[in-house]
Amino acid sequence: MDQQNLPDEPEWLKNHNPPPGDGRGNPGWHKGMKSPNPSGRKPEFGVARTKITSMLMDNVGGILEKQIAKALEGDSGAATLVLSRVMAPLKADSERVRFHFDPALPISQQVEQVLAAIAAGAVAPDIGKQIIDAIAALSTVRMNEELELRVKTLEMKTVGA
Repeated sequence: MDQQNLPDEPEWLKNHNPPPGDGRGNPGWHKGMKSPNPSGRKPEFGVARTKITSMLMDNVGGILEKQIAKALEGDSGAATLVLSRVMAPLKADSERVRFHFDPALPISQQVEQVLAAIAAGAVAPDIGKQIIDAIAALSTVRMNEELELRVKTLEMKTVGA
């Protein structure tokens, strides 16, 4: 953005002078100065997580055996935990449907075909609703295409007149 397009500064910011430097770290410290922490980071820093992970990895076989034993005894929480680590969760899958459908018919008759299939038990109501929603979306797209064509036709008539 160039200087001419910058917005005006608010009144409260007009006399603000940011401190020197890049805004990171301690502004009072500079390169070559004595370290504020001469002994450095303690060797135990961040070791707790590593120790816990190491302990778990050393005992993972026993932990898993206990969880499986609990699951086999009927502990549903243990079974859920074991199965969630072994099997991918099942995804919903819509059933496949077959019924007579003529896409060349007008939209209202297409919807009537779906409703008839629902009434006959060939299509579940929730699946039928999805199909009707898809027909409605297609209808909207077709309507927009027709409007665009009409506008272009009118523009051509206007330019030609």
